[in-house]
Amino acid sequence: MEEVDGLVGGSNKVMGLGDRAYEDLKEKLVRGAYPPGHKITVRAVAEELGYGTTPARDALNRLVAERALVFSGPKTVVVPTLSLAELYEVTQMRLRLEGLAAEKGAIGAGTADIARMEAFQSEIDAALAEGRYADALWSNKEFHFHIYGRANMPMLLATIETLWLRVGAAFNDLYPEFAISKYGIQNHRAALEGLRHKDPQEVKAAIETDIRDGYRRLRQALSERTPKK
Repeated sequence: MEEVDGLVGGSNKVMGLGDRAYEDLKEKLVRGAYPPGHKITVRAVAEELGYGTTPARDALNRLVAERALVFSGPKTVVVPTLSLAELYEVTQMRLRLEGLAAEKGAIGAGTADIARMEAFQSEIDAALAEGRYADALWSNKEFHFHIYGRANMPMLLATIETLWLRVGAAFNDLYPEFAISKYGIQNHRAALEGLRHKDPQEVKAAIETDIRDGYRRLRQALSERTPKK
């Protein structure tokens, strides 16, 4: 595997920092902090996350190996743009896995969980109203993964996170349309209603609808950017 500017191993301390840099950068990708095509350098990661260049380089190399990032030059990687086929495949997997996680999570969710998710939704509502789309995406991940986490299925949760790692950047294309149409807000509210009704199937249906609505918008945005042959 090609490496970013020659990754060099180091002490356990450096490797530990590399793990932390990897987790921090991966989390930003999952939450859509960078749009497709965004260039990322070792120096930029080191400065943004507050790590040295060796941990930053280690993080980038690991994410390139996982295909969450791709090379655009000897020292620069970019956030990839999904093809229509890749977007479709990821969406089909998300529908089945996140639907399952939502259903199982709803069974274990209680009053405190509903209150927590309502708080996340309030953050999303405020961010969308003010055009703070990056903040909306950050809280959107909290909303979804809170209910998924209540399923107590760690392997399922990890697999869903891997899918979000691949599609997170594309979530930027949801806006501003989703802020205007409020599709996401409506679907989240439906999921909350299902939790209040203690109806796992209602929660599952709401999350699946949310994924389908998002897919239609992402597909349209990607089609508009794809050169016609």
